[in-house]
Amino acid sequence: MAKVIRADAQDLIPIRALLERSGLPTSDLDSARPDFVLIRENGQVIAAGALQRFGSSALLRSLVVAPDRRERGLGQAVVSELERMARMAHINQLILLTQTAPEFFAHQGYRVIERSSAPQDMQGSDEFRSLCPSSATCMAKSLRDSA
Repeated sequence: MAKVIRADAQDLIPIRALLERSGLPTSDLDSARPDFVLIRENGQVIAAGALQRFGSSALLRSLVVAPDRRERGLGQAVVSELERMARMAHINQLILLTQTAPEFFAHQGYRVIERSSAPQDMQGSDEFRSLCPSSATCMAKSLRDSA
């Protein structure tokens, strides 16, 4: 299986390019400064995802897999690593917004929640306020009972 590693500063350029090619928001990456992980193949970033912390919760965001590498378990590997990192950081709950992958996240143990039940500080983020439309599905997973 592909190795998931933490991204560093120079990885943000190819990660941003992959997110933009996939139609995912990038305008707040510099201000939000989420913690990214990635998978490389032949030196190219082919999958990535990030956590943006809000107290004891975090927004799982910017999950992306290169279109020609999908359906190979890469997204699942990225989500598993983000969940592992969140547990190590004593984050109790992950929340996400998705327009295209609610079934994928349901298979990873996430459940649909009302957007308004996300933590207040998270609701104030650009991701919630403007980047992800109100039609996006809001999902959550408790990490307390999935260790």
